[in-house]
Amino acid sequence: MAYVARLKKEYKERIVGSLKEEYSYSNVMEVPKLTKIVVSRGVGAAVADKKLIDHAVDELTMITGQKAVPTVSKKDVAAFKLRKGMPIGAKVTLRGDRMYEFLDRLVTSALPRVRDFQGIKATGFDGRGNYSLGVEEQIIFPEINIDKINRINGMDITFVTSAATDKEAKSLLMELGLPFKKK
Repeated sequence: MAYVARLKKEYKERIVGSLKEEYSYSNVMEVPKLTKIVVSRGVGAAVADKKLIDHAVDELTMITGQKAVPTVSKKDVAAFKLRKGMPIGAKVTLRGDRMYEFLDRLVTSALPRVRDFQGIKATGFDGRGNYSLGVEEQIIFPEINIDKINRINGMDITFVTSAATDKEAKSLLMELGLPFKKK
């Protein structure tokens, strides 16, 4: 039998039925689902030191289990000594089983390691059912060896869903295990 991610199995067995009942969808295909997760990091200091991009790519690759790609600037900015085409960040787009595995690790092991963690803010929705979350330190992930990092950086994690509204997306993400703050 082929391997299926734990959250993916839970989504198919429990969450679809729960959301279908909560929002009274007539068809299973109307139930919102997680389409992709984008993990990105901007490295502004990479203008002066090119090795910082390599470190960012390596760390995102370790955290997500998928090769990260460097992102380049789209235009010149003279004030920052930035030229078009210079690498200034790194990103990874996760889909399928890797996406569910990353979400599972984020919820069960990484977020609980945040100092004074009270839950994540519910203000990161964009109005179209997508949610963005900022992580201040990459050392919350167990894959990162704290002795081998050269500096502490944050990253942005964007959850792209097929939900039509933010309310539906929040219900989906709560069912998947994201711990939102209580008001």
